[in-house]
Amino acid sequence: MNLSLRNPWLHMLGRRGLQVVALALIIGTLCFFMVRALPGDLAMRVAASRYGLDLVSGAAADAVRAEMGLNQSAWQGLLGWWRDMATLNLGQSLITQRPVWVEVAHHLGATLRLSAAALAVALAVGLPLGLWAGLRPGSWADRASWLLAVVLRGTPPFLLSVLLMLLVAVHWGFLPVAGDDDSASLVLPALALGLGLGAGLARVTRSAMQEVAQSPAFEFARTKGLSDMQALVRHGLRAAAVPVVAYLGVQTLFLVEGALVVETVFAWPGIGHALVHAIFGRDIPVVQGAALAMALMFVVFNLLLDAACVALDPRQQRKVAA
Repeated sequence: MNLSLRNPWLHMLGRRGLQVVALALIIGTLCFFMVRALPGDLAMRVAASRYGLDLVSGAAADAVRAEMGLNQSAWQGLLGWWRDMATLNLGQSLITQRPVWVEVAHHLGATLRLSAAALAVALAVGLPLGLWAGLRPGSWADRASWLLAVVLRGTPPFLLSVLLMLLVAVHWGFLPVAGDDDSASLVLPALALGLGLGAGLARVTRSAMQEVAQSPAFEFARTKGLSDMQALVRHGLRAAAVPVVAYLGVQTLFLVEGALVVETVFAWPGIGHALVHAIFGRDIPVVQGAALAMALMFVVFNLLLDAACVALDPRQQRKVAA
């Protein structure tokens, strides 16, 4: 206990580690029962995905049923999965016969690229608008950022993806419609995922900046002859960054959920796209591995943002250790 109080970073890592273990058990168990509860013959669906609808037969389905252990009870299968998880063995894909770790690592890399690009879009849109609106409350930039936040935050990622696809790719022909052929294919998915996040970020940055601009330290810096930007960089940027980073932590779920939708619409080969195809193919190991990877990405991203908040504001260390 005393060690965790003296070292808030150790306390933070321990807490997030427990979250990873709990999420792995909960998500893996839910995926196991949800896939088995889907209508239709699970063995027949897996055999059809593996061999094709024209070549599937009852014998192939029986072989898959024996391979998956579907003759056992669901609880026996779940206990076997927990045993494999304890040894970090996610098994093999029922469709491709490749290790799940290999499948998940391949798709997770694409999702991380998309998330990083979407975060870059959000920062490029949200931070300048928020800083300008915070320094000029009531101005046209303030009203524009408010209108942008209302429109983009109220537009579902699916609808925004379709609108961008029809306007930019189909009507104007500037960018590829879907796929991952080159770096240009990343632009539309990143915009669809990052614009909504950037709009909300602009309003949070505006509120944080307005609070900083009304602080005594900022006013004193301006009386010394510093411009608004100079006063912001020297005295206000660090204080304004804390609520912005905290907001990004709260919106991590938006990135994870949005990636699932956006990747499917744009055929981006990320973890969300793989999860949808694994569900259709009843590929239980890949479903469990993809869901665990998304949960792990959520926890790790939150851990990094928590660490950034503590680094920006040392007063947060007491809250971390509490």
